[in-house]
Amino acid sequence: MSKLEDQFIINFWGVRGSIACPGAATVRYGGNTPCVEMLVGGYRLIFDAGTGIHVLGQSLMSHLPINGHLFFSHSHWDHIQGFPFFSPAFMEGNEFDIYGGVIPHGVTIEHRLHDQMNQPNFPVPLQVMGANLRFHNLDYGDKINLGEVTVSTGKLNHPGGAMGYRVSWQDYAVAYITDTEHFSTGLDRNVLALAERADVLIYDSTYTNEEYYHPQTSKVGWGHSTWQEGVKIAQAARVKKLVIFHHDPSHDDRFMDAVELQSKRIFSESIVAKEGMKILVTERVSIAN
Repeated sequence: MSKLEDQFIINFWGVRGSIACPGAATVRYGGNTPCVEMLVGGYRLIFDAGTGIHVLGQSLMSHLPINGHLFFSHSHWDHIQGFPFFSPAFMEGNEFDIYGGVIPHGVTIEHRLHDQMNQPNFPVPLQVMGANLRFHNLDYGDKINLGEVTVSTGKLNHPGGAMGYRVSWQDYAVAYITDTEHFSTGLDRNVLALAERADVLIYDSTYTNEEYYHPQTSKVGWGHSTWQEGVKIAQAARVKKLVIFHHDPSHDDRFMDAVELQSKRIFSESIVAKEGMKILVTERVSIAN
């Protein structure tokens, strides 16, 4: 068994929500939209295809051929806009299994990716991609077994629907939970189930409580949560590490520094996601930048 098959590693390629925002004010935390790679038990799992997947694709070009599994939380623009720029998908010999929920009216993830690459949105259609792309439709509660790796799904509270994931292997578990809005009546049972005793919880923390409940510019109903709610989930679910994720594009590096400082005061095992950050789950959840 190779060294990679003995490991569980998380690589963050895009951590920003809503719209990419590269620039001097976001250089430390990054401006690319969501893309998280997990190397677990010999499998390559990719969660969402925001602009960060372009950077991931470039890094993979020296490791051909590529066999991967791409999971979509949903198909809002910031989570799919990098897919047409994912170079490995255009190359014969590569293989990708692509998973996503079916939205109302029976529209599949394949259909939605096809539409975004159709004229007049994009000059090159999905059919030009030379890799072997296999599409799989998911329902909430489904489980995907990849050897000894299990990927569980759960329903999230987001306009149009979104799917959360839990990746389990041996005694390790990582939850990827974005985009979701907390409930005023109590903690979301679906989120708690995905996060229960996870080694790492990656959670949608787009806003602060002050922004979310602001009397003039409230974000209630926008489909996103806060880092304070992420802490509540982490504590209730007894997770080992909380990763604050899906940063609002208006939150610059200084803002995110303050979020990390404040969150650690309440839950010491919290960290703000950065592009290029690596978490070694099988090495006591250590962080490597």
